[in-house]
Amino acid sequence: MSKMKALVFIEPGRIEIEEKPIPSVGHSDALIRITTTTICGTDIHIVKGEYPVAKGLTIGHEPVGVIEKLGSGVQGFREGQRVIVGAITPCGHSHACQCGQSSQDGQFSPSGYKAMGGWRFGNTIDGCQAEYLLVPDAQANLSPIPDGLSDEQVLMCPDIMSTGFSAAERANIRIGDTVVIFAQGPIGLCATAGARMVGASTIITVDGIKERLEMSKKMGADYTIDYTREDPLKEIMRITDGRGVDCAIEALGTQITFESCLRALRPGGTLSSIGVYSQDLVIPLDAFSAGLGDNKIVTSLCPGGKDRMGRLMSTISSGRVDMEAMVTHRYKLDDIVAAYDLFGHQRDGVLKVAITP
Repeated sequence: MSKMKALVFIEPGRIEIEEKPIPSVGHSDALIRITTTTICGTDIHIVKGEYPVAKGLTIGHEPVGVIEKLGSGVQGFREGQRVIVGAITPCGHSHACQCGQSSQDGQFSPSGYKAMGGWRFGNTIDGCQAEYLLVPDAQANLSPIPDGLSDEQVLMCPDIMSTGFSAAERANIRIGDTVVIFAQGPIGLCATAGARMVGASTIITVDGIKERLEMSKKMGADYTIDYTREDPLKEIMRITDGRGVDCAIEALGTQITFESCLRALRPGGTLSSIGVYSQDLVIPLDAFSAGLGDNKIVTSLCPGGKDRMGRLMSTISSGRVDMEAMVTHRYKLDDIVAAYDLFGHQRDGVLKVAITP
């Protein structure tokens, strides 16, 4: 078989399943037969035309699969081995990688740095919503799945689990800290779990969907706030006795949630942003204490690479976190356009959709 099925971006608002050639494997590549993948909120931005990609590109950046073929230069792996690959695929030897910012392993040119760093799958090269995926720099990016873990248990690792946990890590949350996470979609839920993992003692979550607030309790939330019923900032100040939170995590990518995070912080607190913004942000003078509040604003792009993926799977193997609970719907690749419609319109309590070729 020389052809495979793949979900292709045609134009804003239009995606289709097409046949494409199965990629050829180069010296440092690996060909992965996809067994499970999923749809990300960033994919929705692509389909809407809010994030530009080339016409004809295969979408998707969250692969779970089996090694079909290895390039001659890839050592330490074997064909038939179950693996995941991070959404971010650093090469391991760029300036960004060598200075410890592997997720920013992007392309440089005289005009400047390309946004989104080392995110290549479904962005600058064909992604994984297909039967097969070509993995570049495979030596640095293949990560074997531990025995006993299912595809759905590790499905969140390539992107949203790594992103959500990075929000807590980048914020330097300390044992005993109070944290609020605005928005409890898939990434926000992972941020909630990450905040608990790194030592926060009081976790507050904000959303307007009952089912998501209930799921956030399973992920570690102590208090939940339904913003459709009460003012989140008033409730946060009540819970913290007027002090504010040590860290506020923004997981939606809107002006109102970004600004609310600023207003929820104590003096010296940290705003950790993992939202993807499609419009310019405004920082209000009072919310930012006129620049005199000793606050920090940090951003994160999903850490990738085999070591990161291995660490995330270790937390799952240990039983300290259950990401499989976020898989609410399952579709075949042939029906992925319908899955996009469900996920994009947030119907039927959807959190994450498992897609199987």
